[in-house]
Amino acid sequence: MKHLPKHLQPRWRYLALELEGWPDAEIGRRAFQRECWYAGQNLLGDPGSAAADLTVVRFEFEDGTGSAIVRVRRGETEPARAAIACIDEVDGAAVGIRVRGISGTIRAGEENYLGRRRQESKERNVVFRNEERVAVVRDGSADVRLDDAFVGATDLDCSFA
Repeated sequence: MKHLPKHLQPRWRYLALELEGWPDAEIGRRAFQRECWYAGQNLLGDPGSAAADLTVVRFEFEDGTGSAIVRVRRGETEPARAAIACIDEVDGAAVGIRVRGISGTIRAGEENYLGRRRQESKERNVVFRNEERVAVVRDGSADVRLDDAFVGATDLDCSFA
């Protein structure tokens, strides 16, 4: 089966959500996805829900707080925001949802709206086990490439060539 040409492929937007609940609440990704589908179907109806196509791409929830990235078709962001605003509980646990922003990529949504830092990494030559090797260096640690795998190392384990 052939894939669609680029101009016919669907375009996506990503909603960055902040979740808040009680500290003892346990909310899973599948339950949250199910609530997104139900909220979309109840508010927008079957055609509107299918047009928005709410899909949870990233999800984490722990100790009463969490975040999620929800994929939505471009042009359907406002109905999707309205549907998500209708969610007040997931699996019987009360939850508050705040839309932090809308982005064109998952990475931009995480970095700009959810406060996840961009990792600065550089590939450099280092001396490890008395041989010069290639390593990916970030935040004071290095992942040194051996023949077929990587080895984690710190500044003390290797010297930068």
